[in-house]
Amino acid sequence: MAVDYTVIVLYLAGMLAMGWWGMRRARSKSDFLVAGRRLGPAMYSGTMAAIVLGGASTIGGVGLGYRYGLSGAWMVFTIGLGLLALSVFFSARIARLKVYTVSEMLDLRYGGRAGVISGVVMWAYTLMLAVTSTIAYATIFDVLFDMNRTLAIVIGGTIVVAYSTLGGMWSITLTDMVQFVVKTIGVLLLLLPIAVVKAGGFSEMKAKLPTSYFDPLGIGGETIFTYVLIYTFGMLIGQDIWQRVFTARGDRTAKWGGTVAGTYCLVYALAGAVIGTAAKVMYPKLGSPDDAFATIVKDELPVGVRGLVLAAALAAVMSTSSGALIACATVANNDIWSRIRGRSRSGDHDEVRGNRAFILIMGVAVIGTAIALNNVVEALTVAYNLLVGGLLVPILGGLLWKRGTVQGALAAVTVGGLAVVGLMAGHGILANEPVYYGLLASLAAYVVVSLATRPTDAAVLATWRERLAGRGTPERASEPVPAAQ
Repeated sequence: MAVDYTVIVLYLAGMLAMGWWGMRRARSKSDFLVAGRRLGPAMYSGTMAAIVLGGASTIGGVGLGYRYGLSGAWMVFTIGLGLLALSVFFSARIARLKVYTVSEMLDLRYGGRAGVISGVVMWAYTLMLAVTSTIAYATIFDVLFDMNRTLAIVIGGTIVVAYSTLGGMWSITLTDMVQFVVKTIGVLLLLLPIAVVKAGGFSEMKAKLPTSYFDPLGIGGETIFTYVLIYTFGMLIGQDIWQRVFTARGDRTAKWGGTVAGTYCLVYALAGAVIGTAAKVMYPKLGSPDDAFATIVKDELPVGVRGLVLAAALAAVMSTSSGALIACATVANNDIWSRIRGRSRSGDHDEVRGNRAFILIMGVAVIGTAIALNNVVEALTVAYNLLVGGLLVPILGGLLWKRGTVQGALAAVTVGGLAVVGLMAGHGILANEPVYYGLLASLAAYVVVSLATRPTDAAVLATWRERLAGRGTPERASEPVPAAQ
């Protein structure tokens, strides 16, 4: 596997080089956290697709295809639907706000006081998202080098922390663009056709597998509905996704670039399910469905190609991990630490150095948590349940309903979050009921409390409307710069 090793090592070295180069462009808070808000359509589309399609979408998507057939595409498909909905209906308005975090948006809309508790919930979500992505390094490095789990997590996590700390969003954007290209070549152009051919083609796959494997709804209606609640709605409100929207140079880039990325996700979803279905034909008795990706890559691909496809899997994990890491650090610094210290975000302290330090600190925490954690699925489920159950209603309510108040928002976050935690304790972490009833409780609290309290101050709403229209932004105007394409 010397050729495969060379491909992987060159890829990892390239990621570090991108981080070093990106450091030269990160000269301000805006550069470091949102790439100067000047990404053009090509880079925006590629990096947005890269962050939402991580290890769960690649290794997990193939595993769902192995277990359920074509209907295993639904998890990644609902991610694509969420990205499409965000891009078409909300991204232009979000981009015009010129904020850095979801909690800042809530403070702006409701007149302050909503950001602290929402920041804590969002921080927990982004931390666990980064942790679960980091754990996936163990699977890939085990296939490559038969490496110890802890060592694999440390090596993979250290590389991501290094390039993220060096250049912030500029480094992450550059590496994500490379990762997008590698994923497209490795998964869509190489692994997909090779897997189908090795399985004997679609006619042989249909002959050897039950008809349920080719039923679009075979995974079950309730499961699909749960995916929509968790992943489609999760795409609408996650800090990691919003922070990428903030990088767009304008409304049209955010809308149409995101639409292209969402469409790409739909194609990627189907590809993963087909690869998993082909693996079921070739290896009908694997110990775990999640082993399907690694097994087919290791046993069926030629030398060199195998290294590129494994690099594609590594790219998928790294893109999600780095995006979640910078989101986690941004929330920790801007929404939690700055409030605790009582220091204004617009102070004259070195904000790039401060945010860089937080990425390093959060990166170490992510690696340590990833080493200690065992049940990845449960951890990620807790994170998404809290995110959707606690924050979906006040965020979308703030964008769509002018009668919503800060008291209603706080009630929605508190009641929804507590309901989700209580229901997970009673029904089990992986049950569907926590997100169903937690979301309903959050909605009821938001509407009832908002109607029972005084409307949001007219001056606050006027400022909010100005920002939504792209006027009255807090950032100092600067000279025009060439847009990144």
